[in-house]
Amino acid sequence: MSTTSLASPARTSNARIAIRVVVALLVLALIVFLAFDIWFYRAVRAALPVEDGTIRFSGLSQPVIVTRDSLGIPTITASNLSDLFFAQGYVTAQERLWQMDMMRRFASGDLAMILGPSFVPVDREQRILGLRQVAEKVIAGMDPMQREQLQAYANGVNAYIAEHGKTLPMEFRFLTYAPHVWTIEDSLLVGHSITEFLNHGYYREILLKEKALAKLGPELTAELFVNSSWRDHPPGSEAMSLQDHLPNELEPDEEGSAPATKGGKAAPAKGLTQPVGHSEFLPFNVPLDSLAPELSYHPGSNNWVVSGAHTVTSKPLLSNDMHLELRLPNTWYEAHLICGDFDVVGVTLPGMPYVFVGHNRNIAWGFTNLGPAVEDVFIEKFNEKGEYLTPQGWVQPVHRKEVIQVKGKPEVTLDVVVTRHGPIITSLVPGETRQLALQWVIYKPDTSKIPFFQLDSARNWKEFRAALAPFGAPGQNTVYADVDGHIGYQATGFVPIRASGDGSLPVSGDTDAYEWTGFVPYDEMPRVFDPPSGIIATANGRVTPDGYRYPLSFEWGSPYRTERIYKLLSKPKKYGLADMLAIQIDVVSELDRYCAERFVYAIDHSPKASERAKAAADLMRNWDGTMAVDSAAPTIAYYSRGKLNELLLKPKLGDDWEAYTHGYMAPVWLENVLSHQSPQWLPAGYGNYDELLTAAVEAVVSDSTAPKKLSHWTWGRAHQVDVKHPFWSNLPILKRAADPGPQPLSGDGLTVKQVGLRFGPSERFTADMSDLDHSTLNIVNGESGNLFDDHYNDQWDAYYHGRTFELPFSTGAVDQAVQHRLRLEPR
Repeated sequence: MSTTSLASPARTSNARIAIRVVVALLVLALIVFLAFDIWFYRAVRAALPVEDGTIRFSGLSQPVIVTRDSLGIPTITASNLSDLFFAQGYVTAQERLWQMDMMRRFASGDLAMILGPSFVPVDREQRILGLRQVAEKVIAGMDPMQREQLQAYANGVNAYIAEHGKTLPMEFRFLTYAPHVWTIEDSLLVGHSITEFLNHGYYREILLKEKALAKLGPELTAELFVNSSWRDHPPGSEAMSLQDHLPNELEPDEEGSAPATKGGKAAPAKGLTQPVGHSEFLPFNVPLDSLAPELSYHPGSNNWVVSGAHTVTSKPLLSNDMHLELRLPNTWYEAHLICGDFDVVGVTLPGMPYVFVGHNRNIAWGFTNLGPAVEDVFIEKFNEKGEYLTPQGWVQPVHRKEVIQVKGKPEVTLDVVVTRHGPIITSLVPGETRQLALQWVIYKPDTSKIPFFQLDSARNWKEFRAALAPFGAPGQNTVYADVDGHIGYQATGFVPIRASGDGSLPVSGDTDAYEWTGFVPYDEMPRVFDPPSGIIATANGRVTPDGYRYPLSFEWGSPYRTERIYKLLSKPKKYGLADMLAIQIDVVSELDRYCAERFVYAIDHSPKASERAKAAADLMRNWDGTMAVDSAAPTIAYYSRGKLNELLLKPKLGDDWEAYTHGYMAPVWLENVLSHQSPQWLPAGYGNYDELLTAAVEAVVSDSTAPKKLSHWTWGRAHQVDVKHPFWSNLPILKRAADPGPQPLSGDGLTVKQVGLRFGPSERFTADMSDLDHSTLNIVNGESGNLFDDHYNDQWDAYYHGRTFELPFSTGAVDQAVQHRLRLEPR
């Protein structure tokens, strides 16, 4: 007899209840998700910039017209300068307010207040450096006209903040805070953050050289810290003697026109030539580890100008690509500013008025970092009373109390000690016990002038040079072109003259023997006007000729990019815009090619070389140095060069060896070692350099990370670019929309297209002085910092694939390009 077991009514009822509860929870979750989705969508849309219609403000005196083209680039037309800069502040805040807020917070040391305790080390360093105190001093000495312009810009930013108090960009919503009002001081802090990135941190090189000196002695230290190369090409150095580099060169007369020859052409003129912490949030903290940590490199920039003698239009072409950290949103914001005869277009820095690089109706210009020696380290002696020793006796330092607000944690109090030379930075140097004071040019009076209104307004070479004369920091290489056909170069910046020494080693602070006695006179800074060659290029390399009287820098950038640019510009042809872009994206590495040749030769002459090393040699054989994504030769040469650095340096420097591969001129040291094959550098255990180079390649190709088939080890697999948004890229749901993701990347740290994981050209600009409407400009991503804006990342595809965009300038070209029109009116 069989029986059937039936579930009890109670169990069945419980199951039904459970199912209903689950369904109810799912429905509730769906409702919550949909409600959040609707809220998020509306909040995002509300934060997008208004591009059409009319908006009224109490801060305006006359109407301002803002048109935008298909890329969202604004042309701002005003009837007076105050209204112009008000509108620039407002429009920039529409697109980049959160970026601007993060930049001022980074510079002033106020990140932990918003981002939490992990940012306290970042804030501590910034508080010690004291950029806010520098800004306060600049404001105190600012001329009334510039103060008015900066205040107008701040008023425009604040108009946007007030207007969008409840519809701010989503980053503010998620981080649950609102921006405080914008001030002139904040604009200066943003500017100083650029100076910090470009001119600060050399103290690490100073201390590194001191350690090398103790281990290697003076001879090998001088070789390791080499500061010149046979490849150097100072501007105008071709066919120039030392006397040509002194003042009194042939330059434009008082009216700005150059003397003419019989044919009416211009006569050739003689002339002169990182904080610790979360780097993804910091505006200018570039990770220097593009691939292998042993081959970190310093960022740089390129600029050049060619005269009409070399162009298809018979008028100059000027190009500039400034290399900075790649992030979303981009460092620069494109804008066109018009007010009567003031008519200038190019890249602006969000948080500051004016155009930084670009052109007006008459001239064009571009920058690269000069890299002058503007930081010194002084070893101060303190007694038990807290006094420090000076030539006049013991003196009490200044104590500055800094209070760092920390989100969710108690505040952190900091005692910043400041001597006559500057703040004590000992706590910023791991393992350091001496009291080290940092003397930095921006701490000196009148070294932080802002010349960009005068630069934007300049009409000729004379006015251009006059505009840059008070530009104290960061020191720059500036190239110039004008519509009359002239070209030029001017080095800028206040570079200290020292009583003794060159600033490359720490010195005693209790004497005046190493004090700064002044600055290199502006008229004696390197410059060139209409050089006979018709070509000027800089890429952070040495710009002073042999015998130049002032040691401007104790560590120039390596010369490979500069040399390559001159090589590409010296072909017997007429150049056009496409040629300028081709040079900007050139990916040939002369040093990697040279090293590959040496590796191949060594393996060919090493009887003990493995079959795998021979296969690597065959891949590098006849390679022309092109760092192409589909080639394996760059990968093998690059990593072998890194291993060679280790084999050479580790025996002499121990665990510190890797730090010495980071120097600007470290590649030149390696080239010199390979060229001269000095027995002093050859490590023990190797009979000759062929054995050493073969060992470097053997180590690389036998590494577990190398693929079984070396031909598959392409550069694109190993070398990639990954541009991220500092906030949205950390959220899994939005990450795919927030950034383009990792992409194979051609080039390396020594190619004209100098690139790394999150580093590369921040813009590509070429001015065509024959027709300014044909000038080109593109930034990395897009104009907008708002994630769901059409212009958030609309320039990336062109940037990544080496294309660019024409930049409308004339009234007709701008009108033809208009996609949106916004009218700002007084209330």
